[in-house]
Amino acid sequence: MSVIKKLAILSTAFGLFAATAGTATAQKKYDPGASDTEIKVGNIMPYSGPASAYGVIGRTEAAYFKKINDAGGINGRKINFVSYDDAYSPPKAVEQARKLVESDEVLLIFNSLGTPSNTAIQKYMNSKKVPQLFVATGATKWNDPQNFPWTMGWQPSYQSETQIYAKYILKNHPDAKIAVLFQNDDYGKDYLKGLRDGLGSKAASMIVMEESYETSEPSIDSHLVKLKATGADIFINITTPKFAAQAIKKNAEIGWKPLHFLNNVSASVGSVLKPAGFENAQDIISAAYLKDASDKQWDNDPGMKEFYAFMAKDFPEGDKLDGGTVVGYGVAQTLVQVLKQCGDNLTRENVMKQAASLKDFRTEVLLPGIKINTGPNDFAPISSLQLMKFKGDKWELFGDVISADVGG
Repeated sequence: MSVIKKLAILSTAFGLFAATAGTATAQKKYDPGASDTEIKVGNIMPYSGPASAYGVIGRTEAAYFKKINDAGGINGRKINFVSYDDAYSPPKAVEQARKLVESDEVLLIFNSLGTPSNTAIQKYMNSKKVPQLFVATGATKWNDPQNFPWTMGWQPSYQSETQIYAKYILKNHPDAKIAVLFQNDDYGKDYLKGLRDGLGSKAASMIVMEESYETSEPSIDSHLVKLKATGADIFINITTPKFAAQAIKKNAEIGWKPLHFLNNVSASVGSVLKPAGFENAQDIISAAYLKDASDKQWDNDPGMKEFYAFMAKDFPEGDKLDGGTVVGYGVAQTLVQVLKQCGDNLTRENVMKQAASLKDFRTEVLLPGIKINTGPNDFAPISSLQLMKFKGDKWELFGDVISADVGG
């Protein structure tokens, strides 16, 4: 065979190899934070400050992603979870978001916590076209794909929750006098709006006092004394864990025994009700969308068995009775599903596309009958809740799963 012919054959073979390699490469699409070996996920949590009880959510997520990595990762890629503390301070959240996007170059920011913090970074994240995915706050405004296509919530909206309480009150206590304690920020005001909307024309006559507090206050005792003085027989408690525990304790001290509604974000047995004293928390009503790890009815539930096994093996320092661990586990599983759906197209645009394409997805820590559904015009993954009452040392579910969809 002539040298020229050999060279021609080699050249053809090399050309075919290059074309094949090119096709394989073309199938993989990456934005900053993604490669053949890793997916870099950013996170912002209040590991310190007035909402530090929620820090366990970030620690649970870190443990869950390590478990996924130990099992080979997602489509062969390991999750590099970069989590920073913002101390529940919006200016600090902005600083950390910029660091994650511009310095660490994460693919997305996942489950950053708090309505004030997420509000502070929302415009920045959308201008940078970086996913602000499954934010850890139930503010209704995260379901606004038209104006903020890079921001999506996860948990049921705060307005949905208080509308469900309002429905219950109107049906069972139509002549009640309602006193409200709420955190003076977007989170507290969102819950309050849902309550007013749910009560409708009766809101003005039924709500006898709306008392706000600041997260910088060391104690909310004086607010509860004022609320008791109204003679209200229903108390709507819109607070974060530290203040929720204070309110439950103080009500017992001053002998105020209204029908007590406690927002879901502070319904943790481990971090709120236990410190407040189970004897002080009897008959409090809240709403749930996740299974309660302290409830014996789930002991033989296959999904919860997996959760208990995860806590024992992968996060032994965590408290399974802390509702935050169940939240962290459930939302981390949802992100893993989205990243699996992305395949080898790990662009920020595709992450949002897949997040908006969840159909009847269930993390098994969700209550029976509750599923995760999203679409291009529906950025509210979970929109159903079930009422529950605190009895003894655990929550008891009652009534049906209720959907109270609230538009963005």
